[in-house]
Amino acid sequence: MSPRAQVYILGLLLIIVGAGLATYKSQVLNLPITPGKYQTVWTIEAKVEFQARGDAVKASMALPKTQTNMEVLNEIFSSSGYGFTVDSNNGNERATWSKRTASGQQTLYYKLDVYQRQGQFEASIDGMSTAVNKPDWSGTRFSAVREAAASLIERSQQESADTETFVTQLLRGFNDPDNIDSRLLLSGFTDNSPVDIALGMLAMADIPAHILRGIYLEDDRSRLPSSVLLEVYDGEQWLVYNPATGTKGLPSNFLIWQRGDKSLLDVEGGSRSRVRFSILANNVPAREVALKQMGGDQAALLDYSIYSLPIEQQSIFKFILLVPVGALLVIFIRVVIGVRTAGTFMPVLLSIAFIQTSLLNGVAIFLLILAIGLWVRSYLSKLDLLLVSRIAAVVVIVVILMSGISIVSYRLGIEQALTITFFPMVIIAWTIEHMSILWEDDGPVEVLVQTAGSLAVAIVCYMAMTNHYIEHWMFNFPELLLVLLGSIIMLGHYTGYRLSELIRFRHMVQS
Repeated sequence: MSPRAQVYILGLLLIIVGAGLATYKSQVLNLPITPGKYQTVWTIEAKVEFQARGDAVKASMALPKTQTNMEVLNEIFSSSGYGFTVDSNNGNERATWSKRTASGQQTLYYKLDVYQRQGQFEASIDGMSTAVNKPDWSGTRFSAVREAAASLIERSQQESADTETFVTQLLRGFNDPDNIDSRLLLSGFTDNSPVDIALGMLAMADIPAHILRGIYLEDDRSRLPSSVLLEVYDGEQWLVYNPATGTKGLPSNFLIWQRGDKSLLDVEGGSRSRVRFSILANNVPAREVALKQMGGDQAALLDYSIYSLPIEQQSIFKFILLVPVGALLVIFIRVVIGVRTAGTFMPVLLSIAFIQTSLLNGVAIFLLILAIGLWVRSYLSKLDLLLVSRIAAVVVIVVILMSGISIVSYRLGIEQALTITFFPMVIIAWTIEHMSILWEDDGPVEVLVQTAGSLAVAIVCYMAMTNHYIEHWMFNFPELLLVLLGSIIMLGHYTGYRLSELIRFRHMVQS
């Protein structure tokens, strides 16, 4: 295989790998591809209150599970003076607070952050029983309500085609205030909630169903009780219904707190227990949300990434990761366009200095130091010094110039010039030496051409390296360095005409 083919294969491979990793982090890990993107994170506080009798106390509350359209990002348990454990049973978790003795009003807190993801809710059938427990509505006391329930079931079966439509018709008929059977059921079960009656009718129809407890995510709500939906099994999947309207489907802003008929809160050694929820919406940078979502197997990507570094080092890498962008631009401008510069990558270093000093101030300071340095270098050339000594002398003079400009600007109140220390001294000294030799060999016109080319390329690099999108991509998707490397390798084998040569030889083309 020829070297040219190897170069293009290697370059394409690096580009594919880098772009693939960036796409994975964007699509799977949900890292935002645009800067300044925010996501809504819901902070939910569950307040558990009960009256302790003075004996041992144990309070157990169900904990929410991560569902397909919701994800729990963070959990905080507040249990001053209480022991605390989290127990798991068949995938269902419950928090347990315990204390040897407690009396009077007791308050416990559980707070969590929830991120609402894109997509629809998909109910899992794992761990959910499909057994039907028929209600005990026997005896003459329940004869009337049995007949009313049977009448509602029979009518709903006639007006439906399958389990899905049957449940909708049954709930609508049950919630119809003009329906005689519905009013008879509600008056016959004064101690039962309408949801319990609906579950009993579904059991009479041999349809597995259970309660779905949760809360609606609405901003700035406080002291809310849990809301209840019905989850019905149609033989293949679990379907969610609103028991008050018969509407099928889980609302997009509904956070499932508990699936099943077990109580939301159990308290031993206390009375008058209840749970109230408070909800608050927060706009959080999307990158923070994505980093919190990384867990399990994905945590390794976070542990071995730039995010694992201290904040101080991360800020340094923000500049370091931008250097390859400038390097690619320099190669493209020199190889493809044909702009001549003083030094190969001096424009990149100048652009980094411009980032610190601002563009106009940086250009003015650079031209001032370069002009004074060239004048001093012309005098040193008359002394017949060795190359190393001459460059060292230029470095010292550059430092003196930087110090003098900083002091004078401070006295004049020009604070922008104080950032002159960001200029690379050795690079400027080499530039002055290179320009001096160029002046002696090719004249002042070539010096002006290369100086103008260097500044033009440095300004282009500055515009690219200060672009918010490029800064965001390079810091959050450092695997794009492979894309840059592949592009640089492929440009390294470019042997075609430069754009400047097309202009230079335009008369030959016309003839």
